[in-house]
This record gives sequence, structure tokens and C-alpha cells, in this order.
Amino acid sequence: MDRSFDELEAIVRSRICSVCTERTTGGECGLEDASSCALFRLFPQVAQAIQSVDSNDIHQYIDAIRSNVCSVCQEQARDGSCEVRQQVQCALDAYLLLVVEAIEEATGRIFDKTTICTLPAGSVARPGPQIRL
Repeated sequence: MDRSFDELEAIVRSRICSVCTERTTGGECGLEDASSCALFRLFPQVAQAIQSVDSNDIHQYIDAIRSNVCSVCQEQARDGSCEVRQQVQCALDAYLLLVVEAIEEATGRIFDKTTICTLPAGSVARPGPQIRL
């Protein structure tokens, strides 16, 4: 099922923003500058990276995100490190499982979270800001 980036973004926003830890008690984005959210600032690249993968192995999605999104993100250092990601302040990184699931469902594909391969040491296999990718 083909969907536009705008349609996919609306679907992802409805799924992610409602659980984001940056959300205010009034339900609004609590970021000082909402356009600083890497998930939506780079959304076309995010959607393309996720759609380029057909797997239940989250590592393949992580690789696609690192190669196609993080590599062009202003927050990532030349050596590939990212302080924002390390501090679990990157919504794309923190909510990647939910983002993958939302985009895959919206495009008619299924991402089977029950078969997720082992995440790196220190990672937690549940959605939300606890995930360390």
C-alpha cells in the first residue's frame, strides 16, 4: 500500500507523540523547538530507510537509520557518535520500534516484534525511551 510522506507522518505522529516523554500535560510538544525533533525533522529519510528494509531483525532497521538518517543529522559527530542519542534524547532512536511498526503497518507490511533479535548489551526490548540502540 503506497502512502505519501505526509500520510505516514500523520500516522507516526498520532502513535509516537501521544507517548513521547517530551509531551506536556496539555498534550502538546514540550520541546523548546519542536522542529528539533529528529524523527520529524528528517521524516522523509526515516520513512525511506524503514521502507528499504524487509525484516523482523531490528538491527537491519537500525543500520538503515544510521546509514540514511543519522549520517545526515546535524546532531551526529563525524565519528558517528551522537550525544543526543547517548543521552536518550533522540525521539527517533528512543521510539524506533514503534516508528517501524507504525510505518510497516501503514504500508501493509507486518513487523513481528515477537521475533526481534537480541538487542545490544544495555538495550531493553520494549518501546519507549528506555531503548538504547
